[in-house]
Amino acid sequence: MNSPPHRYSYVAMLMHWTIAILILWNIYIAWSSEDLKGQAHALALQPHKTIGITILILSVLRLLWRLVMKPPPMPEPMPAWERGLARTIHVLFYVAIVGIPLSGWAMVSIGKLASVYPIHLGPLIVPTIAPLNNLPVSQARPTREVLETMHTYMAWTVFYVLLPLHILGALKHQYWDKADELGRMIPFWPRRRAEGRAL
Repeated sequence: MNSPPHRYSYVAMLMHWTIAILILWNIYIAWSSEDLKGQAHALALQPHKTIGITILILSVLRLLWRLVMKPPPMPEPMPAWERGLARTIHVLFYVAIVGIPLSGWAMVSIGKLASVYPIHLGPLIVPTIAPLNNLPVSQARPTREVLETMHTYMAWTVFYVLLPLHILGALKHQYWDKADELGRMIPFWPRRRAEGRAL
């Protein structure tokens, strides 16, 4: 579980890449099932809900791990505005990877369909959020619409804004600034010597 001080821990790397793959997979499932209706749509979204809860659990564990294990320092030199932007993107990522599945779980908890199409986590059934499950009919629909809007906008913000900025920033630091940025989060990435050659 130990790693060199310039890298994230191997546990953090594993959770990072697992969450990233699951998020992209879930966006694909949601995107590919958009044109389906009724039962076909509900069944197509069952794995989407399972993956979402898995992302939520892993994200909470990732946050707890980050509190326990201090991340490696940012590459030097880095202007203050880049450090600020990097921190902002990381915070928004954490808000999204917790907020997206949490809003999805809340949506599923509303109404009678929660018992017809529950969220499965292996052999377990994830319970609904009781206050939402017991909402009056007059409040259920507008609440679900608000949650659905939040869920969708956060997902597209990740895909169209945060992810591209994150990738471009990493590539810029690695190849333009000649910093060992990719090695911080990619296991076994070779360290670069001071003169620019890789080990």
